[in-house]
Amino acid sequence: MEIALFTCLSDNYAALLRDEATGTVALVDAPAAEPVIVELERRGWGLDVILVTHQHHDHIEGIPSLVARYGAKVVAPRLAEQALPDADRFVGEGDIVEIGALRAEVWETPGHCTDHVSYHFASEKVIFVGDTMFTMGCGRIFSPPPEKLHASLQRIAALPGETQVYSGHEYTLANARFCAHVEPDNPQVAARLKSVEAARAAGIPTVPTTIAEERATNVFLRATDVAEFAARREAKNRF
Repeated sequence: MEIALFTCLSDNYAALLRDEATGTVALVDAPAAEPVIVELERRGWGLDVILVTHQHHDHIEGIPSLVARYGAKVVAPRLAEQALPDADRFVGEGDIVEIGALRAEVWETPGHCTDHVSYHFASEKVIFVGDTMFTMGCGRIFSPPPEKLHASLQRIAALPGETQVYSGHEYTLANARFCAHVEPDNPQVAARLKSVEAARAAGIPTVPTTIAEERATNVFLRATDVAEFAARREAKNRF
């Protein structure tokens, strides 16, 4: 699998993934069309499939233009059908999506919103989590109760430590500062905050991350129970 990560809008990420065996290309989320077109043309790639993680406008606005230009097929969450009625396929828990020879299992990962799904490429040890989880953070809760997002995060956190996690936004500097506020005596959090500050000052993305890094430094994964998780999520809203 070849993955190209690039920015869209102000802080969104989109990711192109290419099956090297067949040349099939998929896009994970489409915040805007133009940055995707630029990246595809720079690489000389077409676009075969668009994988949608959830229906929020900053993840789907580029879809109509990209479908018109490339004829890409759209795979969307089953619970997002009302927002994306023209999608070619609607998927839910346990469904398999094939990108050439690559296979992703669909995970329903609600909490940020009801329809949210993630795409887990187990053989490649890669998961695309949209806005469910961020590097050192997690999404806001738009579909309570908090147990939903907590369960989704714990499921992701149980993946092998080397699994690469691709999320939908560059929020890491603010997230790292919050993690340092919550766990001021955690040396791994402190060290990672310094690393993140340097990376962002140099314009280097902090996505992808790994499950091992997140277990050590993401205070939302490290919460001892749902109540602590919910309190931390609410505190982050005000931080």
